Amino acid sequence: MDLVLIESLGVDTVIGVYDWERTITQRLVLDLALATDIRPAASADDITLTLDYAGISERVKVFAAAHDFALVETFAERLADTLREEFSISWLRLTVRKPGAVPAAATVGVQIERGARAGAA
Repeated sequence: MDLVLIESLGVDTVIGVYDWERTITQRLVLDLALATDIRPAASADDITLTLDYAGISERVKVFAAAHDFALVETFAERLADTLREEFSISWLRLTVRKPGAVPAAATVGVQIERGARAGAA
């Protein structure tokens, strides 16, 4: 199985458990690895036969703008469900980082994997 990558995608959303966080938008930085077989698209040179990373990136931005969660964990779980359903993604790895959340750390966050990753053919 091949992977389509989207790395360091910045999105703005309302996220956080503190009252002051509920009144502002904050930047999250996402990395996605999305399982697919790129051979049909490569053979035909046809974007409709692969995962469209521009379309997926836009969907992530719309999702972030439309939702507000207390936990990064909830954001990650719901986004993973949305992407898998809407883009028929069998497996994904999603890393969500919240820069500046802990002053002593450059970033904090979560990484999840959902679905079944098929072996290479």
